[in-house]
Amino acid sequence: MKAIRKITVTALTLTLTMAICAARSARQQTSAESTQSMSKAAPEMDRLKFYLGEWDYTETYAKSASYPKGGKNTGVYTSKPGPGGNSLLNGFHSQGPVGDFEGLIVMTWDPKEKSYKSYVFGNNFPGAVVETGQFEGDALVFRTEFSVGGATLKLRNVTYLVSPGKLVSEEYFASKDAPEALFVRVDATKR
Repeated sequence: MKAIRKITVTALTLTLTMAICAARSARQQTSAESTQSMSKAAPEMDRLKFYLGEWDYTETYAKSASYPKGGKNTGVYTSKPGPGGNSLLNGFHSQGPVGDFEGLIVMTWDPKEKSYKSYVFGNNFPGAVVETGQFEGDALVFRTEFSVGGATLKLRNVTYLVSPGKLVSEEYFASKDAPEALFVRVDATKR
């Protein structure tokens, strides 16, 4: 009788354990499926896929009050998809006579604003520069405005593919009512 009771208790314990594991597995699968359906990237993110990969680039700085002689830096830019494909993570580092620049750019689609957002973090300024963008034809154009030393500075960044594996990004700036001027041009080649 004791042997039968042991077998019955063992069988019951094994059955309950298997049932609990099956229920947990079903719950985890349902949770994973709902997470996958929630994390599907906005179709607008597909338009940013041209950034993906590693790029060698040259920054050409126009002659300006900041850089009277202009100048050129070289660097590497790496772009990869963020979690769920809902963002693009872009790391960059350049060096040269103009300086040593390192940063991170996070790009995403904002469905409420129906525009792209770019959050730029750098080693030479605190916080983030937040830009809003749209495609204008084949060019992705980001704009922002912020105050520096009591003056309002307007930035416009235009990025476009020149040919497969080659892109150009130009940063323009204007202060107060002054006309817009080219600050830097980036020519990048995919590795």
